[in-house]
Amino acid sequence: MRLTVVFLLCFGLLFSQNKKSEKTDSVSSYLELATFNAKINNFKNSLTYTQKAIDYAHAAKDVKAEAGALSALGSFYFEIKKYDDAIENFNKSIQLYNTQKPSSQQAYAYYNLGLCYMEKENYTQAETNFNQAKTIYETIKIPDAIDLLNLQKGIVYKAKGKYKLASGIFNSLIARPETADNHRVKAGALYQMGTIEAEQGRNNLAINYLKRALELNVHNKSIDLESKIYKAMSTVYEDMSDMSGAYTSLKKHLELKDTISAINRERLGPEDYNKFKENEQLKRIEEAERENKQQKDANRFAKVISILAIALISILSLLSLSLYKNNIIRNQSNLLLKEKNNELQMAKDKAEKASKARAEFLSTVSHELRTPLNAINGITHLLLEESPKKTQLHYLESLKFSGNYLLTFINEILEINRIESSNVQAEAINYNLKLLLENIQNSLRELAQQNNNKYIVEIDETIPDNLIGDPTKLSQIFINLINNALKFTQNGEVKVIAKLMELGEENCSIYFKIVDTGIGIPEDKQETIFDSFSQGSIEINRKYGGTGLGLNIVKKLIDILGGQIRLESKVGKGSTFSFGLKFGVGSALNLDENKDYDESVFVNKKVLLIEDNKINQMITKKMLENKQMLVEIIDNGEDAIEAVKNSYYDLVLMDVHLPGINGTIATQTIRTFDTHTRIIALTAISLNENREMLLSYGMNDVITKPFDPENFYKVISQNIG
Repeated sequence: MRLTVVFLLCFGLLFSQNKKSEKTDSVSSYLELATFNAKINNFKNSLTYTQKAIDYAHAAKDVKAEAGALSALGSFYFEIKKYDDAIENFNKSIQLYNTQKPSSQQAYAYYNLGLCYMEKENYTQAETNFNQAKTIYETIKIPDAIDLLNLQKGIVYKAKGKYKLASGIFNSLIARPETADNHRVKAGALYQMGTIEAEQGRNNLAINYLKRALELNVHNKSIDLESKIYKAMSTVYEDMSDMSGAYTSLKKHLELKDTISAINRERLGPEDYNKFKENEQLKRIEEAERENKQQKDANRFAKVISILAIALISILSLLSLSLYKNNIIRNQSNLLLKEKNNELQMAKDKAEKASKARAEFLSTVSHELRTPLNAINGITHLLLEESPKKTQLHYLESLKFSGNYLLTFINEILEINRIESSNVQAEAINYNLKLLLENIQNSLRELAQQNNNKYIVEIDETIPDNLIGDPTKLSQIFINLINNALKFTQNGEVKVIAKLMELGEENCSIYFKIVDTGIGIPEDKQETIFDSFSQGSIEINRKYGGTGLGLNIVKKLIDILGGQIRLESKVGKGSTFSFGLKFGVGSALNLDENKDYDESVFVNKKVLLIEDNKINQMITKKMLENKQMLVEIIDNGEDAIEAVKNSYYDLVLMDVHLPGINGTIATQTIRTFDTHTRIIALTAISLNENREMLLSYGMNDVITKPFDPENFYKVISQNIG
């Protein structure tokens, strides 16, 4: 599938740039439909639409479009392993391309034709076509494709048994300086060298090459190549009589093959037979490993018996030998300690790699979640500033509340390790408890209506309007508990009760209860219901969904706030969750109390916004213009450097992730000729560990997406003044 998708992306780009006629657009649309059907494994429709593209281009006498469509058809035939049909269509495509000027599409057709001959094990024809593609790429000066062609040429030499020539090509590719674009080629070359060394019986070298291939493939993320590497490693380990390594590698290979099968929805066929044979090999390795372990245990037992016998004879024979024996035992203990230290060091290295992988995952998830959330929160803020109708204000306030809660919730989930290590501290913020519960009720009203539930909130009138505490964590607690109650209750009632227990001049205690008439929780599950990923039973998970993290997070947050949660429940009658918390008594809220900046500093200030996302451009520009700032927008790092070099700006807002040169490199470049202009980083990545890194590139401050409007203006005012 990768071959088809890559080609059609390139081909679609060609047609999107050609606006000569409606016919070209029609050919492009047929190919887009073909690509879509290929992605869902409907090759029948895919081939049909591709043929329509060929017929349309032929009728329009568009030679280049027809050549591209024929090449696309060949790619689809390649995917379904009809290599003779693929060769026929690639040859037709090349004949048409040969009537045009040399192009990357023509070279790519030759390259794909070479791949077809590789599959048919006709390595002479494959090499001929790869050489043709290389000549064209050199003519049109696209050197980046040469390495990929050289890799295929090395594979051809290897298939012909010319290991020396193949090794020369692979080693030259491996020796290239590592870049972000050549990880795939270098990983492939390392894998091929590993298999060559294995065939030559040089197993240690083979394992070294294969492990380096695995490390590089982390950047390439090719599941297919990773599967092949583990399969080769399994064979080498087995030759080395390292049954544990062979078993682990083969098992990983089989897991990856299952993943590949699930992704591609492969049909049953010869692959199942191969998998069966590999499972047989896995069983054989398991048996060999078990026998090897038993033999080692027997040898170890025999060795212990021998040592004890020698020690006993030595003690009985000559007392002086005891000192010698003790010396031997001490040396053995030291050796054992060294081995254990090595094992601990290896475990430490693995833990550090796992921690790094987790951090990278959290960073990616943070960016992917924060980017769309920035649009939601930003547009909500803009709508609220444009004097909405009274009938709309209620919905916008609820939307704003839900968006802010979602942002906070994402932050808490992404930093769950901080919660578990008690690094999260309770905040002391002045807020209105009654308004908070009302906003939560509004945001969950639709869920209550879906299950035909009555959703009631009872608040003790003697509770002060304003309290001092942590509204974010309290909101998360209530939303988790109320959401669960509404989800597990149908045609019933969910009641939230807040009762004042104690009131002083500066402090008060409030007791909360969330009562539902839902399905209830069995007694044997109540002790573990607050554990991570616990949902009572598999049936409940299948029926109601969810991650099982909600109650675990609730318990931890209540502990942080100084309370203790209690549960009372009966199956079929409902559940009651209750907890008590202490608060400070607050004062009446002032809507403008957080505006600790002078808006006059914004007027007529010239701001350069570097942002590639169109929605974020619109939102950020509108927020700036609402404060009478003059905004200029650029969507890439290269143009941003030139703009700062040639014009004056009071402030630069620099998105970190940009096409081409990213925001950090652009800032670093600007600082080589401009050290005065204030530059603020805009990023959707969690900055708990990255803020200092961004500042080290020359940025003056950081604003995290989604923007909190007041913090957004506050940071800008501190820098623009």
